[in-house]
Amino acid sequence: MEYRALGRTGIDVSVLGFGCGDVGGLIVKGTLAERKRAVTRAVELGVNYFDTASSYGSGVSEEHLGETLRELGLDVHVGTKVRLRPEDFGDIRGAVVRSLEASLRRLGRPSVDLVQFHNPIGPATAGTTLGVGEVLEEVLPALEDLTRQGKARFFGITANGDPEALHRVVGAGAIFTSQVFYNLLNPTAGGQAEGPFPGVDFKGLLPLAKRKRVGTIAVRALAGGALSGVRTKHPFASPSVSPIGSGPTYEDDVRAAEVFTKLVKDGFVRNLPEAAYRFIISHDAISTVLVGASTLEHLEQAAAAVFRGPLPAEALARVNELWKDLRG
Repeated sequence: MEYRALGRTGIDVSVLGFGCGDVGGLIVKGTLAERKRAVTRAVELGVNYFDTASSYGSGVSEEHLGETLRELGLDVHVGTKVRLRPEDFGDIRGAVVRSLEASLRRLGRPSVDLVQFHNPIGPATAGTTLGVGEVLEEVLPALEDLTRQGKARFFGITANGDPEALHRVVGAGAIFTSQVFYNLLNPTAGGQAEGPFPGVDFKGLLPLAKRKRVGTIAVRALAGGALSGVRTKHPFASPSVSPIGSGPTYEDDVRAAEVFTKLVKDGFVRNLPEAAYRFIISHDAISTVLVGASTLEHLEQAAAAVFRGPLPAEALARVNELWKDLRG
């Protein structure tokens, strides 16, 4: 397993991280025995970062991850997330603190390595989106207070929302990490592809994060399953996945993903998921990419992909050609 610096945190994370969310669902819906097998195998493969959130399974993911790690006696890096409701916006700082404290109770641990703000960020507050001013002036100071109290070592954001607002937050240089939507269907965060692409244009967020020494956690590696190469869903997996940063619907993403099967036919990769994971880790600003596993097979497949390393230059050139087909 390759390990990369998580920005300026001083933590080296495995290039493959374990996502504990609803899309894969193993940690949320699996039995304790199933969870123990998966986490044990992940650690055997070299995975040292596990990513959960208060919203995954309405808190069940945190409870299950905490229970599993205690049962196995494992010392790994754990990140969780704060997601506020519109009714929390009247007391943002207090709500941030209460959210993390509740997460720590569910996890059964005194602190986490990373706490991340999980709401969409926009130019102004509307619905569940929080305005960039409130994020900079209220959320980040609250997260910083939590690190001073020893409840989290570092803090960051999920880079979902308005691109200009996200660039303001990352560019401010206060956060330590950013979860970034970056995959074969929407590479705009990478800053190396000509658009337009379906979905949000993240306008080169990864190079900005690298300049600011912000660690990056790639999410939606398989675009919610569209890049998995199969259309069937495991019972643990979320049956309906709304695209984030890619096409207007999941079916649109599945159809778009078919163009990248040419990488398999050309002999660059063995399967579509391998192409997806290896493409992401080819970017030098990526710290880790999360696998949202439903089964041990999904975990093994992702690990086998990253063990093969970044895509070679010829494969990346072919990807650039296929993007032209995708846009066409």
